[in-house]
Amino acid sequence: MPNDSSKTYCLLRFPLVLLLLFLVFSSFPNTGSPPQHFFSIALSPPFHHTNALQSSSPSSSLYSPPIPITKRSNLEKREEELRKARTAIRRAVKFKNYTSNEDVTYIPTGQIYRNSFAFYQSHTEMMKRFKVWSYKEGEQPLVHDGPVNDIYGIEGQFIDELGNVMGGRFSAGQPEEAHAFFLPFSVANIVHYVYKPITSSADFNRDRLHRIFNDYVDVVARKYPFWNQSNGADHFMVSCHDWAPEVSDSKPEFFKDFIRGLCNANTSEGFRPNIDFSIPEINIPKGKLKPPFMGQPPENRTILAFFAGRAHGYIREVLFNHWKGNDRDIQVYDGLTKGQNYHELIGHSKFCLCPSGYEVASPREVEAIYSGCVPVVISNNYSLPFSDVLDWSKFSVEIPIDKISEIKRILQKIPHDKYLRMYKNVMKVKRHFVVNRPAQPFDVIHMILHSVWLRRLNIQLPS
Repeated sequence: MPNDSSKTYCLLRFPLVLLLLFLVFSSFPNTGSPPQHFFSIALSPPFHHTNALQSSSPSSSLYSPPIPITKRSNLEKREEELRKARTAIRRAVKFKNYTSNEDVTYIPTGQIYRNSFAFYQSHTEMMKRFKVWSYKEGEQPLVHDGPVNDIYGIEGQFIDELGNVMGGRFSAGQPEEAHAFFLPFSVANIVHYVYKPITSSADFNRDRLHRIFNDYVDVVARKYPFWNQSNGADHFMVSCHDWAPEVSDSKPEFFKDFIRGLCNANTSEGFRPNIDFSIPEINIPKGKLKPPFMGQPPENRTILAFFAGRAHGYIREVLFNHWKGNDRDIQVYDGLTKGQNYHELIGHSKFCLCPSGYEVASPREVEAIYSGCVPVVISNNYSLPFSDVLDWSKFSVEIPIDKISEIKRILQKIPHDKYLRMYKNVMKVKRHFVVNRPAQPFDVIHMILHSVWLRRLNIQLPS
């Protein structure tokens, strides 16, 4: 594998909230400056940083010097595009306005966004500028293919959309034109095709997964200069399989800057919100992209809270011990009887309980959102999807595991007018979790790409 050596580049890494503050209050380093690493606004002494709050020039936070107009390399052209995007986002934040040359079909507004001006401008800049190279190496089914249905379906949908459909909008014509690089392998397919048959616990060893992943990176890193140019900091993967966080475990130092888009976004198991990004787990039905909508208006939602599922993991066991079959308002089932309709019950519920299973992610949050049911997240260390942009506190409730016995009291204390606001916010945020083929602005595939785009804005490579 190529040497994990002393390549130098600038890393500007932090969640979007910090990114937006940084965009407003500080200047990005010049491309001619010595490489620097930025991990937050308040930096420790070894790092040099010019903060516009301490600058005598009030305009220094709005403008970063352009690259001199000489014969620019492809890298310089890409960095200049990103510089323009950062400037546009800064201006949108400062002046609480946005600029766009495209027909406006949707304008983000309201409480569900951490900063709607920044998000809209950032999404606009992404649509205008962002180019991704999906590596062509490898053969199906381990790469360029993936499941398109059930709980791992977003993995295959994204691989197919980016590799086969998006063509003109986000796909770079040549790798030299790309701002980011996609590794189109499917962890779900690797497990399905390579880890068969399973005859003993030793067959679950991750060595085969590591070898396939490492070999693929080795191939593209030897064939192209881009991995070594950034140490993988502008390369990403997308996967919903439970094993996906472990792909880089065999060489953690080599992959320390590699971007992982994961459903299993557990911060206690190595998920890094400033580098990785959380994607929603969506149970995609066969033959269609979403379940039937059976949501009722608020006045017809007669169930206070609902959950139906198996006792996967200790959180659900605690939930069942307290609430299974014990209360008419808190309806908790480990299985539905003939005649009960899962989506109909969600549609008649005000709140939908979303306890983690064996892993932190589950499709419950998205199922709730699809049906207009306010998600009640019950988890530990779960970095919720698209939290860079979305303020989950405005359309969901978080209940700690040690408060499971108090679910009814907590939900009943929520004033009716607050519940109505949350319901309206759920209906509004739904567009960001919908799977469309082909993808449409602001849908879940665009939100995944926007998560990559934000992290690429946080990286400045040297000329």
